[in-house]
Amino acid sequence: MVKNKRLYGLVIFVAFVFINYVVYMYFFRDPDASRFLSHKSVKRPPDVELWLNVMRVHAILACVAMIVGITNFSKRFLRSFPKWHRINGYLYLICVFFVVLSSGYMAPYSTGGKINSVAFNLLSMVWFAMTVIAIIKIRKKQLDQHRKWNIRSYAFCFTNMFIHLYSSILHYGFGVSYVESYTIGIFATIPTLFILAEYVIKMVLPTAAKPLKL
Repeated sequence: MVKNKRLYGLVIFVAFVFINYVVYMYFFRDPDASRFLSHKSVKRPPDVELWLNVMRVHAILACVAMIVGITNFSKRFLRSFPKWHRINGYLYLICVFFVVLSSGYMAPYSTGGKINSVAFNLLSMVWFAMTVIAIIKIRKKQLDQHRKWNIRSYAFCFTNMFIHLYSSILHYGFGVSYVESYTIGIFATIPTLFILAEYVIKMVLPTAAKPLKL
């Protein structure tokens, strides 16, 4: 139980720090994303203003999904507000849908070119599919499977964080070019998210309390 609480607290802390980082970077330090766009030597969006607006929507909804998702893992919230838990679940689904949709628009202009564009599109489809499966499982009253697919889906809320973490370490720590480090970051992040999700499912979830009836 203590292990679960510590993990939950750690996820809340990481989400809080990352959300503040996103807000600071995208809306205050570099609202025009000029630094990020400067690395798009392969392809830049034809309408930068539209791209920026889509990026902002993408970032905001990703943060909302992160907040809504972590709230729905709270047992206290589930016991106290079961109806809001359901509403939050569908709100999370809507946020993921529009994050994926906006990602689909931005993917063709990904730093690193086509290979990264394909990776982002595949990642988005997998994320949305896992989220839909989680909804289907709870509608079938398969609570244990619902929890597992929720964990898998929620892990992908941290996609951008891990990509920038890996790319920053490689670029600033080892001198790898920005484009190469960004590409490596994308392909390192995908297995990382799957591994972390499965670790939580296998090592943490079995110690959870008795399932609650929804």
